[in-house]
Amino acid sequence: MGVMKLEELREGEKAKIIKIKGNGPFRIRLMEMGFIPGAEVKVVRYAPLKDPVEYEIKGYHVSLRHEEANNILVEKLH
Repeated sequence: MGVMKLEELREGEKAKIIKIKGNGPFRIRLMEMGFIPGAEVKVVRYAPLKDPVEYEIKGYHVSLRHEEANNILVEKLH
């Protein structure tokens, strides 16, 4: 399937995190929330206007905007 951005997944799809792009406080914050390489993430649902998107990771529900999810590279799981 190849590497894609987290924001490209559709509702209900799962993926494994490959890499968090960038550096600085936001990258650290994402990693504190569980967005680390190897973790599995699932798209729960989109907001009515498609932004933000709710994700489930490590049993928690986290909402990210598209520009934030754009920095997370994933590999889609079947």
